Amino acid sequence: MKKPDPLTRREREIMDILHRRGRATAHEVMDDLADPPSYSAVRTFLRLLEERGHVRHEQDGPRYVYTPTVARREAQRSAIAHLVDTFFDGSVENAVATLVESSKPKLSAQELDRIAALVAKAKKEGR
Repeated sequence: MKKPDPLTRREREIMDILHRRGRATAHEVMDDLADPPSYSAVRTFLRLLEERGHVRHEQDGPRYVYTPTVARREAQRSAIAHLVDTFFDGSVENAVATLVESSKPKLSAQELDRIAALVAKAKKEGR
């Protein structure tokens, strides 16, 4: 399966809005964007995302209502992979270490136990 093109920052913002809302019109997307571009620019982003297979639309009277085509979990995995490749030279270890180190005061014992269990499971499975 072909790896999807990475999304731009604005495209990721739009996809996050669509995943959070489940479905939205261009006006609703625009309302949720921080420092939104023009309405026509939002429509262009949505059209490009649709052409690339990230969203689809249904017509509701005169409006197009957009929904994501990829499950939120898959979108999260893709975004994390892009983040690891871009900022950590593909090193999952460095990415995880940075997340844990920068989150020390916020991580509960329960969260740390869950992370440790995931690492133990990965070791056991030989990953």
